[in-house]
Amino acid sequence: MFSQENTINDVEIKGIKKLKEAYIRKIIQTKKGIVLDSSSIAKDIIFLKRLPAVSNASYKVVLSQNHFYKVIVNIKENFAMIPELHFWTTTNQQFSYKLGLYDYNFLGRNITFGGFYQNNGFDSYAINFKAPNLFSRKWGLALNHQNWKSEEPLYFGEKTANYLYHNTSFEALGLYQINLNNQVNFGVNIFNEKYKYLSGVTDPTIPQNLDLDKVLFKLVYTYDALEYNYQYIKGFKSILYTQFVTSNNPFQKDFLIAWNDFFYYKKLGEKGNWANRARFGLSSNQKTPFAPFALDNNVNLRGVGILVDRGTGSFVWNTEYRHTVYDKKWLAVQTNIFTDFGSWRNPGGQLNDFLKSENVRVYSGLGLRFISKKIYNATFRIDYGFRVSNNPGQSKGGLVFGIGQYF
Repeated sequence: MFSQENTINDVEIKGIKKLKEAYIRKIIQTKKGIVLDSSSIAKDIIFLKRLPAVSNASYKVVLSQNHFYKVIVNIKENFAMIPELHFWTTTNQQFSYKLGLYDYNFLGRNITFGGFYQNNGFDSYAINFKAPNLFSRKWGLALNHQNWKSEEPLYFGEKTANYLYHNTSFEALGLYQINLNNQVNFGVNIFNEKYKYLSGVTDPTIPQNLDLDKVLFKLVYTYDALEYNYQYIKGFKSILYTQFVTSNNPFQKDFLIAWNDFFYYKKLGEKGNWANRARFGLSSNQKTPFAPFALDNNVNLRGVGILVDRGTGSFVWNTEYRHTVYDKKWLAVQTNIFTDFGSWRNPGGQLNDFLKSENVRVYSGLGLRFISKKIYNATFRIDYGFRVSNNPGQSKGGLVFGIGQYF
């Protein structure tokens, strides 16, 4: 588009309010004195659009004098200090709530900082810090502390028991962005798990009280080629999670768990968006009620219920069509129709468990989205999913709501 002798003699940043100009200049590759390259500028725009504090970005190139050009970067900021408020009922019908506050543009430098308090019959809290560009454009750091309590159902064949689960953890992660599309996070999580029997069936092989100190080594690889235009998304994204957990106790062995989330989005017409998420995961195949992959409304299948089963392997495919029915300067409204398909490997089971009809569940339904175009992740969603598969004894359907798109 431009010859090699064309040079950038000025870069102007427009539209920023809370974002620091010095931070923007640090993370973009478009700089004064370099050869003008429209493909490089376009990559910077994609990078900026992915920031939580940016709702949209664009650029313009202006000839200032012979062979010298001025690049103007226009940024529309999101409001990035977001309160969290959630209400739900747990497995024992306990009314629960979660209150939180997160700043996704802390200090104007794309730092996420905040925490939450949760009461589900027990008190929980967390504090989170994530600075993707703390040390440079490529290197960052994340620190997390969580003290979590919840009543969890554990499954012994066809019977269940409820345990109080208590997890106290401290995590440190290094964040490295290889390039625009590839990123690696790695680190360690030191945590303590406690299980205390509350009610339900008992099993002589399963302790009624456990107190376990564990160390988790984590590696996350992300390939991200998504492009955003407000509520519309197109492209492909893949996230691979691998964790190795070691524990010095006779009851639970060291185990490995890995899963991959694949996302594919396609723009259909002017107002349509086809969205897909496929997840496949496996863990060490121990025959234990503490299996890591859960079957749950808010995680994988809308309408299935709250923590209705567990497994040592999981395959889930969520697909939905989103259609914008209202779109103004600050608000968009979408309707959607979806189908959620999932299958699990039983603890201690075989890979062919994925093909057994009793392990396959399909739910389908309709939903509604209210999307703020000026506040980061401010999408209120509500879905109703009903059972399509023939699984007697399973939930016939239910209402699921939350903040943010389901995927």
